[in-house]
Amino acid sequence: MRLSRYFLPVLKETPADAQIVSHRYMLRAGMIRQQSAGIYSWLPLGFKVLRKIENIVHEEQQRVGHIPMLMPTLQSADLWRQSGRYDAYGPEMLRIKDRHDREMLYGPTNEEMITEIVANYVTSYKALPLTLYHIQWKFRDEVRPRFGVMRGREFLMKDGYNFDLTKEDALHAYNRHLVSYLRTYERMGLQAIPMRADSGPIGGDYTHEFLVLADTGESEVFYDSAITDLTFGDREVDPNDKAQCQAVLEEFTSRYARTDETHDEAVFNEIPEERRRSARGIEVGQIFYFGTEYSEKMGAYVQTAEGEKAPLHMGSHGIGVSRLLGAIIEASHDDKGIIWPEGVTPFHVGIVNLKQGDDEADAACQSLYDAFTALGLEPLYDDRDERAGGKFATMDLIGLPWRITVGPRGLKNGVVELTSRRTGESEELSPEEAVKRVAAIYAAL
Repeated sequence: MRLSRYFLPVLKETPADAQIVSHRYMLRAGMIRQQSAGIYSWLPLGFKVLRKIENIVHEEQQRVGHIPMLMPTLQSADLWRQSGRYDAYGPEMLRIKDRHDREMLYGPTNEEMITEIVANYVTSYKALPLTLYHIQWKFRDEVRPRFGVMRGREFLMKDGYNFDLTKEDALHAYNRHLVSYLRTYERMGLQAIPMRADSGPIGGDYTHEFLVLADTGESEVFYDSAITDLTFGDREVDPNDKAQCQAVLEEFTSRYARTDETHDEAVFNEIPEERRRSARGIEVGQIFYFGTEYSEKMGAYVQTAEGEKAPLHMGSHGIGVSRLLGAIIEASHDDKGIIWPEGVTPFHVGIVNLKQGDDEADAACQSLYDAFTALGLEPLYDDRDERAGGKFATMDLIGLPWRITVGPRGLKNGVVELTSRRTGESEELSPEEAVKRVAAIYAAL
């Protein structure tokens, strides 16, 4: 993409109402625009990153055998009355009526709807195990929406639901989700720590929240610092192997890590003092097992091999897709702007032409652009007739991981400058070597 033809409304000044880093940089980088309190339009740059995050979530869900679908944003109040949650959920639920005076709601989650769907189509244990998920816009009428996409009213969420015959099978689904989530977050350049948490209005006995440590996090967390040394890495875990999934869960949850709702000071104090930590955390996902609570209320039963009728064991599993974008910025930025991890960057490399209109510089930039495009990578070519300082400031603000600077002086020596956004280190290479270097980085992901 040529920057002169792209819609990128960057701001030089920080809007007065932007309180945290991610909100400030998303507004300044032209990623979002507020339409009303807690509701945003996603402008092209923000939308590109949102889709990158969404695609990673899809890939990792399907990697472990979960099946995508799509449910509507509006739901019937009758479903929620059947589960008993319509009145219990509270004022965060946006309740509306259609022209026929039927009570509806803008879905904050989908336990009722998915259970009703499965209850109508799954009647035999032979159809199990089954995990369905979708990525859909949700709405929760926050009393104080703030911090941009970190605490908005409308947000994009992946919510998945497992249906199993026994508690043992459902807990395997729980463990499988934990494995899937660890890989998902690491692909986005995040370390998200699974912490024992409160189940809230979802309900259930087993639940872990995944939190990214950040000063702007809304949750107070307590943890053993040894847990931050754990990485999922490139390990291969068979999602159908209960023992392997259980081993991963034990590895990542055996050390103390809890949100403030479940914090136990006595247990925490058993950890060596030098490893005890308290911090702030940003919630980016949560997994639940809640047994047969919804299936019994919503009529989700199957016939067992013995011919008996049994309620399905269920769990739900969410990832805040739009919130993740803000969390990544909170975890990866400096005073110049965003620093995107390679896995979610909107463009793979930026090309800066120091002398637009110079035949040799223009030709070299076009050659680089064509080479990256031929390799299936997306370059952003700053071909504007702007001062070099302004071009560098824009590239730093939008945070592309790699920048190639092209100018007449370097081209006389047959080189361009390759710069890492994260480290700030630069290296002079031939244009061909610069392309190979960047391509190799992305090929290794």
